[in-house]
Amino acid sequence: MQRYHVLGLMSGTSLDGLDLAYCHIWHTGKRWDYELRQCTTIAYDQKLRDQLKKAISLSQESHSALHLAYGKWLGLAAKKFIEKHKLQVDFIASHGHTSHHKPHEGFTFQLGDGQQLSNLSGHKVVCDFRTLDVALGGQGAPLVPVGDELLLPEYAFCLNLGGISNVSFKKEGIRYAYDIGMANMPLNYMSEKLGKKYDKDGRMAAAGTLHQSLLSQLDNLPYYTLPYPKSTGYEWFASDVIPLLEGCTASPEDILHTLVHHNCGQIAKAIKAQNPSTGSWLLVTGGGALNAFFMRVLQEKIGTACNVKIPPKKFIAFKEALVFAFMGVLRVLEKTNVYRSVTGATKDSCSGLVFHPQS
Repeated sequence: MQRYHVLGLMSGTSLDGLDLAYCHIWHTGKRWDYELRQCTTIAYDQKLRDQLKKAISLSQESHSALHLAYGKWLGLAAKKFIEKHKLQVDFIASHGHTSHHKPHEGFTFQLGDGQQLSNLSGHKVVCDFRTLDVALGGQGAPLVPVGDELLLPEYAFCLNLGGISNVSFKKEGIRYAYDIGMANMPLNYMSEKLGKKYDKDGRMAAAGTLHQSLLSQLDNLPYYTLPYPKSTGYEWFASDVIPLLEGCTASPEDILHTLVHHNCGQIAKAIKAQNPSTGSWLLVTGGGALNAFFMRVLQEKIGTACNVKIPPKKFIAFKEALVFAFMGVLRVLEKTNVYRSVTGATKDSCSGLVFHPQS
């Protein structure tokens, strides 16, 4: 039984920072198993945070320069982490940071050049997990469902609350998943207006009241009527959501309160649409799972439809980094790591580009 020692790197749309998860992954003969070992999050300084946030509007030349510079930054961060903890690493699996995601135009881009990452870290790197699926006509997202299927088969639903909310589930023996809508992205946007990077425990949102007109506008966004598979990103938030938030005269606290109710309402609607069986479990991960007010509202809206499971904080924070480490293992083994049933591509694929250190 071979154990793979992999460092998974993840940077999400909420721009909290870089998640690093050192994982041991192995196959028992019956199923895949894993151990999350050393993990940390490196917060972005304001300069890098702003660069990543504004990457979507950069010129092609400036975007390419950021891609290279961020790849070097990732490589140095990984090298420092590996050396600090004296880790044995077979390879690094990096998601990168999504700057553009337009699958209907056949385009997605994750910042963080793989060759620079490999050179600076001194390790083999697997990265760029989305572009092949998009080239095959897929959404290139969500990708985490392969981990839900093979690492977490005991859960009927796996919900991730990052910048975007996405859900994964099995229906008639086939794994499906899609982006429901928003989670932390609009909450962080409004929190910044109050001088905070995020709303800790949802305290500011809890202090607000529901703004019915804004809730109605959010609930009627056309994206929610689209059939899955579907995915979304910052572009949709910027074009369809920000104008609603900026046009609302309510207090930031009231807007935060309304956003939480909107997000949770859409999530509950998506879960209930699958007619969950009695006693089924919903696993919740991502930063939103640490937001006490968000989770309280979500439980209220889901009611008895299914049981909500909030795992330990370590798993919440690093699940996505773990899954990208796992996707790297599957890529190295040349096994399927992206499902067409999830993304809408013409076929399943073994996705990811491999880079080796060059002197």
